[in-house]
Amino acid sequence: MRLLSASFAAMIVATPALAQDHSQMDNSAHQMPAAPEAEPEVDHSKMDHGAMGHFRPAVDPVSLPNSTSGPPNAADAVWGAEAMRASREALYRDHGNMQIFWFQGDRLEYRARAGDDGYLWDVQGYYGGDINKFWFKSEGEGSFGEPIEQAEIQALYSRAIAPFFDLQAGVRQDLTGPERTHAVIGIQGLMPYMFEVDAAAFLSSKGDLTARVEAEYDQRITQRLILQPRAEVNLSAQEIPELDIGSGIDNIELGLRLRYEIVPEFAPYVGIEQEWKLGGSRDFARLAGEDPSVTNYVIGMRFWF
Repeated sequence: MRLLSASFAAMIVATPALAQDHSQMDNSAHQMPAAPEAEPEVDHSKMDHGAMGHFRPAVDPVSLPNSTSGPPNAADAVWGAEAMRASREALYRDHGNMQIFWFQGDRLEYRARAGDDGYLWDVQGYYGGDINKFWFKSEGEGSFGEPIEQAEIQALYSRAIAPFFDLQAGVRQDLTGPERTHAVIGIQGLMPYMFEVDAAAFLSSKGDLTARVEAEYDQRITQRLILQPRAEVNLSAQEIPELDIGSGIDNIELGLRLRYEIVPEFAPYVGIEQEWKLGGSRDFARLAGEDPSVTNYVIGMRFWF
């Protein structure tokens, strides 16, 4: 290394042409160009945007409430209803008027109880858009080895009357016992604190007036584990002996189900449900040799697509 360094130093000394006198160089070619003069600042607040073809809002947008506290169609106050109409119609046409099919098996379960074990199904679904839908519902139950105790199907027209509630009207057909056709009117939706409610009144072809109210709530324990309390009350305006129904409150059902969402669309569950027949319905049950109070231990699945 030392020999190489000495040889390199000798080459520099022996070659004076490589040494440059920087004092004789013309440095003007390397000087930076002068900065351009700054343009005068324009006061945009005094410009006439109308003359320039710009649309001027009716009011200052900053003075309006934010989107979570303002009124519906708040943009009308800024740009005017005429200017916003085309945009609103395009948004509804492209994103708010899609026809959707949805089907859910809410309860498909095996029921272990004193006496003969049983089964239950409760399914529903719809086809339609945000405002108008066709709803269909079916539910029923029975005991293994015996004829189906109760089964029905409903076909309903549904109209949105609030952001989370639909008004429903249509027909219900009973498929067991003395077959009856009912006119149906009811509401279905989501109440504050996320309670799902389905309430309906039924007027049968025999003139019998009955009603049903169902409510349930999903309490998430983890991202996949969900505890669901559920309540159902059936009522009748009169006694219906051929159906073993007394006037007033016919029966009450209170249940608790714990389900595990393997995926959001499929969730097995276990639970317990207690049924009570009350008033005249309790008397009819006793005359038929049935227990008016029944405890069901259930295992089932819930799915949707």
